[in-house]
Amino acid sequence: MSKRLFLKIVSDVEENDPWFVEAPDARGRKGFTPLQKVTSAIKQLATRNTPDENDEYLHMAERTSRECLEYFCDTVCKIYGPEFLRRPTSHDMALLYQAHEEKHHLPGMFGSLDCTHFVWRFCPTEYRDQYMRGDHRYPTIMLEAVASQDLWFWHAFAGPPGSQNDINVLQQSPLFLTERNGTAPKCPFYVNNHLYKRGYLLVDGIYPSWSVFVKSIPYPHEVNEKKFKRQHEAARKDVKRAFGVLKAKWGVLSRPMRARSVKKIRNVVYTCIILHNMILKDDGKAIAPVHIRDPPVEPALDDTVLGELMNEDTHWRLKHDLIDHLASQDLPHLLVDSDED
Repeated sequence: MSKRLFLKIVSDVEENDPWFVEAPDARGRKGFTPLQKVTSAIKQLATRNTPDENDEYLHMAERTSRECLEYFCDTVCKIYGPEFLRRPTSHDMALLYQAHEEKHHLPGMFGSLDCTHFVWRFCPTEYRDQYMRGDHRYPTIMLEAVASQDLWFWHAFAGPPGSQNDINVLQQSPLFLTERNGTAPKCPFYVNNHLYKRGYLLVDGIYPSWSVFVKSIPYPHEVNEKKFKRQHEAARKDVKRAFGVLKAKWGVLSRPMRARSVKKIRNVVYTCIILHNMILKDDGKAIAPVHIRDPPVEPALDDTVLGELMNEDTHWRLKHDLIDHLASQDLPHLLVDSDED
């Protein structure tokens, strides 16, 4: 994080939350400055050391450090959430279509969808069985996210118990809520002269065969299918790279969570994602750095949209069109050996 961005965050947090304003304590002594409080919160997010480590560095008590983190996460989500945790607008979708077609040669793609787990160290005993799964030794909390090629997170849904799988999380997720209530932007695209209403996400094999999902081919036989499988798996690594960068940058996510409620963990996760996106924009690496809002639309639930989203015929037709599209492209890095299994 650059010094310019850090000072901007300090100024905005101080302006929007009176708790960060410097004020005398109960003894009449001068309290901590906003710079000290924000530094304490960001150090805990980046290093995930215990709150009492700031006792010598900032002369700050453990309780005060813990309050700094909680108030900082609440304020950052309130101030920056509408911009840096936004759903893609029509302007964003156009840029995402263009960037992914240039990079991955997949027209209509706007991101990759996947889930990850965070260990919950202080999970209450009565919740342990609900948040544990056979392949994890400890209770975990799941995060469902959509990331684009620039590692920007366009969707985040944190909080489901770790005992669930990706399909269970998808059924609870608000990922397609804007599609169903009619507030999502209209962003059609063409593949092989076929029109599709909505962009799609790259997913792995556990997800259902919906019209907005594109899955790989488990056992390709033809050369064109092998080329598609290679390109799909290479492009779907975007969300895996985003998870890796996020956990490496914010140590609080890679170590067991010490919070005792799901709400606090959710705020910490969203804060890390918001700061991650802010750093991408500040470094000039974001595909769509400018937030251009769409005209407001009155929400109106449309029952027919759910059937369109879950249409398997559209899913298979889109996949075959993408296979033909890649076959018509001159992509040397996708050449498959004739003797490859």
